[in-house]
Amino acid sequence: MDVIISNCVINLSSDKDRVLKESFRVLKPGGRFAISDVVVRGNVPAEIKKSVELWVGCVAGALSDYEYVEKLAKAGFEKIDIEPTRVYDLDDARVFLSGRGVNVDEFAKQLEGKFISAFVRANKPAVSCCAT
Repeated sequence: MDVIISNCVINLSSDKDRVLKESFRVLKPGGRFAISDVVVRGNVPAEIKKSVELWVGCVAGALSDYEYVEKLAKAGFEKIDIEPTRVYDLDDARVFLSGRGVNVDEFAKQLEGKFISAFVRANKPAVSCCAT
């Protein structure tokens, strides 16, 4: 494959390392990984990460920006870049949490600016040709 594109599904996988390794495997040398995903900046309360309802809502399963870079590099990717396209504010946090079985007032302030939508890009290294 030349390129892998996806819109907000890797955060739903319970085995993100496997997804990224398989993505690397199927790309041809020089291939591109170009997805949109929800990414976390900083720490998120454990109650949020454990909530199945929030997992389905693309929040609880999101990787931190550091984890994303680490996992992509571990899979073999290079030229890794995470470009924020939207930073979710306090009102967005309240919407995420409303009706999810968590204390909205307690957690909303802790989540302001923690979740972003981002373009996540990386490349599979091109193979050097050195035939003798």
